[in-house]
Amino acid sequence: MRWSQTHIPTLREDPVDAEVASHRLMLRAGLIRKLSAGVYSYLPLGQRVLLKVIAIIRQEMTRAGAQEVLLPALQPAELWKRSGRYELMGPELIRFRDRHGKETVLGPTHEEVITALVAGELRSYRQLPLNLYQIQVKFRDEPRPRFGVIRSSEFLMKDAYSFDRDATGLERSYQAMYEAYQRIFHRCGLEAIPVQAETGFMGGSDSHEFMVPAEHGEDTVVRCACGYAASHARATYAVDDVASAAHDDLQPLQVVDTPAKHTVEQVSAFLGVSPAQLVKTLIYLADGRPVAALVRGDHEVNEAKLQKLLQCQALRMADAATIERLTGAPIGFSGPVGLKGVALMADHAVVAQRNMVVGANQPERHAIAVNVPRDFKPDQVADIRYVVTGDRCPQCRGPIALEPAIEVGHIFKLGARYTQALNATFLDEDGVQKPLVMGCYGIGVTRIIPTVIERHHDEAGIRWPSAIAPYLVDLVPLNIRHAPSREAAEQLYRALTDAGVDAILDDRDERAGVKLKDADLIGFPLRVVISEKTVSASQVEVRVRATGATTFLPLAEAPQRLSRLIAF
Repeated sequence: MRWSQTHIPTLREDPVDAEVASHRLMLRAGLIRKLSAGVYSYLPLGQRVLLKVIAIIRQEMTRAGAQEVLLPALQPAELWKRSGRYELMGPELIRFRDRHGKETVLGPTHEEVITALVAGELRSYRQLPLNLYQIQVKFRDEPRPRFGVIRSSEFLMKDAYSFDRDATGLERSYQAMYEAYQRIFHRCGLEAIPVQAETGFMGGSDSHEFMVPAEHGEDTVVRCACGYAASHARATYAVDDVASAAHDDLQPLQVVDTPAKHTVEQVSAFLGVSPAQLVKTLIYLADGRPVAALVRGDHEVNEAKLQKLLQCQALRMADAATIERLTGAPIGFSGPVGLKGVALMADHAVVAQRNMVVGANQPERHAIAVNVPRDFKPDQVADIRYVVTGDRCPQCRGPIALEPAIEVGHIFKLGARYTQALNATFLDEDGVQKPLVMGCYGIGVTRIIPTVIERHHDEAGIRWPSAIAPYLVDLVPLNIRHAPSREAAEQLYRALTDAGVDAILDDRDERAGVKLKDADLIGFPLRVVISEKTVSASQVEVRVRATGATTFLPLAEAPQRLSRLIAF
């Protein structure tokens, strides 16, 4: 392709709304343009990268035995109601009524649709196992789209769905996808870490996320040198044995005024104690039943853990009116002492505390020197919080590390979660109708591109891995008006394209500095400079973008030598 015939609108300055390197560089390199919050158009170079990522995914899905389909983005709300996710999904699910009054959703995922499809297609165990996948646009009404296409409201996803006769078959399908994901991410230039993860609104018994450590990642991966790895939502910590404090260590409980002090920071500063000495009492409704989650002031409730502990379908924070009705005080002054009709769920770190500060269930008042079990007794003590730096590994009790990361894939063992709800069954060889056993496997296709850029860039721009670069070779005649340079570049361009090498010829009548800066900004793996000096010496100058290494090749041997260099 010739640069003059390609739309590559590079930008000299950083866009003001770009938050992270990948967002900034995708805009500056002319890969994408923003239409509205969370919605982007892909320009020619961005589309080339996207298609190369998709090609890798298709190859590995075929290798793993999956077959490609295309499912509707418009989905009947009735399917979501049958699966129980219509309300569970919350406001991220985009819902509307069509002109006939039919409730419809824009698909954020396709478990319901694929299950309804196979329910009408699969009849016998002889048709199993089956793995179907698609590459499809998804829609989610994100509360806060950010980081460019890392978290957007419209995005491209590869989702695969396996159907087996039993848990043993599911395990085989799951392992095949696990290995395929590792190959996909490696081929795209990413070393993704598989970590234990929560299933969330997807449901199921087990899941793994594939996380890529990145300085500005929106997620967190928790790791230990022993090999333990989990998502922040799933990670646990080693629980210390809680020793009983001596009676003379316990101070008498007092209720003190804390006027207009209702946050952890305000109360701890006012009372002169550390945030760790406070205990937050957060009121939830679990399937409508009030519960209080107790965590230290410097910790945060992990709602996924809390929901699993309570074994409830729906968990939500109580509103202000409900909190005041249950506790007798406004938000910020709830506490466990004397709290009636509310189950108390305490984190392990809470019962390890002595002489803590809690809300007094009175307006603008807190209780100090509160102790377990003297002043209140939790109904359950469990791990209900996010791990923090300083916690110890649950496997080896060694130190754990928290790293920012980007999630690029997520796989789930769904079991019969959807097939039972949507009556997707098969006739087993024993003549009994049984629910299909299901797994699902997602990759954020458009998310791979910014993740690669976050991992492969420098101050000058992107450094593409060869497998997904928009073009492999950028031919740069520094002075297009110099006939020998132009002719040498044209000859080399024809030789490379005839050999099947993805090359772009920068035939613009631009200053040399502009061309070289654009080449580095976009990040083509190889830059080949043809100048009056190199032509006079029958050479070309070759620079490897990833390493900065520069060499000179004889012009006559350049096509063959460049073809070998591309495999670096």
